[in-house]
Amino acid sequence: MSEFSLADLEAIIAERATASPDTSHTAQLLAGGPARCAQKLGEEAIEAAIAGALGDRDALVGEAADLVYHLLVMLRCADVPLADVLAELASRTGQSGLAEKASRGSN
Repeated sequence: MSEFSLADLEAIIAERATASPDTSHTAQLLAGGPARCAQKLGEEAIEAAIAGALGDRDALVGEAADLVYHLLVMLRCADVPLADVLAELASRTGQSGLAEKASRGSN
């Protein structure tokens, strides 16, 4: 099996974003604007959290896949490249998670 990466998914989303909303779910989401993309992202996050809390591994795998897809659609909608998110994550690896979180203030 070949390796499938988030960059691959980002490229597929970019391609499908140019399709007609009549033929592409991705294009439909993007045509709905930021509010629609955010709504779907939130729904998938909740579904993934519930699957994780219930210990349902198979459901969590599926919901996590949905969540990652919808996150990348939201990033596309906001014109934020995945590389920017990865760079932010990389910048946080130089210190512990607790120290990094404290540096951002209360969350």
